[in-house]
Amino acid sequence: MSVLVAGLVVFLGLHSIGVIAPTWRAQRVAHMGVGRWKLVFSVLSLVGLAIIVWGYGMARTQSIVLWTAPPAMRHVTALLSIIAFILVVASHAPRNHFKAALGHPMTAGVGLWAFAHLLVNGTLHDVVLFGAFLAWALATYVTRRRRDRAAGTTYPAGTAKGDAIAIVAGTVAGVVFALFLHGPLIGVRPFG
Repeated sequence: MSVLVAGLVVFLGLHSIGVIAPTWRAQRVAHMGVGRWKLVFSVLSLVGLAIIVWGYGMARTQSIVLWTAPPAMRHVTALLSIIAFILVVASHAPRNHFKAALGHPMTAGVGLWAFAHLLVNGTLHDVVLFGAFLAWALATYVTRRRRDRAAGTTYPAGTAKGDAIAIVAGTVAGVVFALFLHGPLIGVRPFG
């Protein structure tokens, strides 16, 4: 479990720098240059992600069951996960109502994904993994929205075209991931 926690600290810690220490981050970017900053950030993020995957795999061998979800809950998780994929795509899609309303749909999507997975995964290592991502997403989202309000930041109004792109691309990505990638990459086939 300690390897999983270490990976979460590295990965989520890196992704919290802009929220916790935005001035320090800006100084580092100015000093290193945007390209070099992104390279270092990406490499360290991949290292953190690899440690999470390794630690999660190790923790799964010693599962401590905290609760067992009813089988029907997996359908709720699937639906919420598709919505999470749509939100993540909306963060990059052209003008859409998701971004206009939420401001930070990727962070909201990560939080929804984590919450959805907590509904069906009741082992200690799952609670640590998804709980950490949920806590990070909630704290980050609240902080970013507070900063948006303080700065008077508004997001462009959404369009039907932007919504359609986010919904279609997010749904396709979510279905493809669930049916073809979740099993090989995660070791769990959500639909048997």
